[in-house]
Amino acid sequence: MQPTKPETELIRQDIHAYLQQHQQKELLRFVTVGSVDDGKSTLIGRLLHDTHGVYEDQLKAVKRASSRAGLEIDFSLFTDGLKAEREQGITIDVAYRYFSTNKRKFIIADTPGHVQYTRNMATGASTASVAIILIDARLGVLQQSRRHAYIASLLGIPQLAVCVNKMDLEGYSEEVFRKTSAHFSEFVGQLGFRGVTFIPVSALAGDNVVHRSPNMGWYDGPTLLEHLERVPVSETVNQTDFRYPVQYVLRPDLNYRGFSGTIASGVIRSGDTIQVLPSGKTTQVIGIDTADGSLEQAYAPMSVTLRLAEEIDISRGDMLVHPDNLPVVAQRFDAMLVWMSERPLDRQKSYLLKHTTRSVRAEVEQVAYTTDLETLKQEPAARLELNDIGRVTISCHRPLFHDPYRNNRGTGAFILIDSLTNNTVAAGMILEGEAPEARASQRRPVIEHPHSQVSADERSERLGQKGCTVWLTGLPASGKSVIAYALERRLFDIKRLAMVVDPDDGLSQGLERNGSSPEQTPELARRFTDAGLIAIFAYASPLSADREAIRSAVGPERFVEVYVNTSSAIRKLRDARGDYGPGHQGPIAEAPANPDIEVNFDAEDADEVADAIVKVLVKRGLLPSLYAL
Repeated sequence: MQPTKPETELIRQDIHAYLQQHQQKELLRFVTVGSVDDGKSTLIGRLLHDTHGVYEDQLKAVKRASSRAGLEIDFSLFTDGLKAEREQGITIDVAYRYFSTNKRKFIIADTPGHVQYTRNMATGASTASVAIILIDARLGVLQQSRRHAYIASLLGIPQLAVCVNKMDLEGYSEEVFRKTSAHFSEFVGQLGFRGVTFIPVSALAGDNVVHRSPNMGWYDGPTLLEHLERVPVSETVNQTDFRYPVQYVLRPDLNYRGFSGTIASGVIRSGDTIQVLPSGKTTQVIGIDTADGSLEQAYAPMSVTLRLAEEIDISRGDMLVHPDNLPVVAQRFDAMLVWMSERPLDRQKSYLLKHTTRSVRAEVEQVAYTTDLETLKQEPAARLELNDIGRVTISCHRPLFHDPYRNNRGTGAFILIDSLTNNTVAAGMILEGEAPEARASQRRPVIEHPHSQVSADERSERLGQKGCTVWLTGLPASGKSVIAYALERRLFDIKRLAMVVDPDDGLSQGLERNGSSPEQTPELARRFTDAGLIAIFAYASPLSADREAIRSAVGPERFVEVYVNTSSAIRKLRDARGDYGPGHQGPIAEAPANPDIEVNFDAEDADEVADAIVKVLVKRGLLPSLYAL
């Protein structure tokens, strides 16, 4: 990259002074968003080119590639670096670029405009202080323009710069610019940005990007670069609430014990009183150390090591705060989630929640709604899928020390990780005061019983079946047990996992008393079913209330009722218990009103009956259709 003329002169005179000056420049991170073909990549390419932020070899390569298309320079090629992006003419991944001027250093995130790449856009915008939204002057404000403004607001970006692009194609019309600005102002005024600036530009021609345009004398505002050099940066970092998540306990020798980490927000001074969370103990800071020496004070986002006056048990994941300025300490909170995984949210499993330096198990208790990214309407939902943005309630196994995201990005953001694949599946922003919460001065909440880390859907995918309870009911000697074991054999032969629970075997002897199921049987059925097994129960269960208790315990979608209605003559011939002997009328039963399947064992062919039950399991979606007979 080429330095500016003043920088070149300083390099010649004093290279060390130049390097120090460059290091001390303020850094601004900004993100570009907009609809497809609005010219985001071209705008960034023009900004890099006109500020000499492009390496010479890269410039030559782009010129060669541009000449094949009959262009002198295709500015979009400076950012659209992937082959797939060049072929399709769209931005897919987030491209980060760096440049500097005399006043500031800049990091640019060029993000996709397609709705299917919302997760990429959210990732690129998460650390930005300014969002640049491009609007095509020919098309005006589109749904995607509103969608990107909403996401930028959701991510807490304080400043919005709206570039009405392609003004050259509208004859540099002031009326077009004013009309577009007024239309979009009505919408963004509801989103809570601290500042919104409208700039008419032509990225392709370079009008009002770096240099002021001679074609729009009616515009007296700043160019895009001038605005980026002036817009406030410090307001994106919370310097009021001191939050110091401990990352590492530094103990190089017996005489030194420090606690290292990055200040998430606020300011700390030597001599300050601090409180340790979650223990609640207080002490004083006696030293602030860095690689360059000790400091009297430090502020976010500096990385430092703090030495304390007293020996206190502190470890990674704990947080140091000022005792008169405490964060929220809670296990349950509401948040907005951007879902980033191709596998949908599974509310039956727990995820690993990473917040500052603390990692805890967590479950998504509830999905309140998702936001339609085209209309921005809130729609009821039960789960989140790839690129969805929704409001959820999260329950953690241990308390988090957090602040609302709008007040403090450092302690208001988190990610969810699938512990089995180690993939990041969602990024979250904690909302303010909606879910039950506790302050640091209160007692630590009781930790709820942890959930399984493996959900029913994951077990189903691994086993190739859905856990269910097959309940064979019928009068004594109807052949329930013979059918149950034949079904177990048939399922095993097609590589499924099943287990028979028979009151006549040693395992479950005594579970069936007086013709009805004992109290523990529903729980037994539920546990087998939750484990992903096909649990086959060969119980008489003559009372419909008992069978309904089982259905309720495992869930109707996982309960398959088989009525073994063998003829009374055959039952009497097979009777080994004397239920149909002299003087007995036989047991009275409440036959199932609507069984999933009714079979009999008159012909003594248990395999045929088992095959018929397997077909029912396939039809119910509990077995894959591949194994239909």
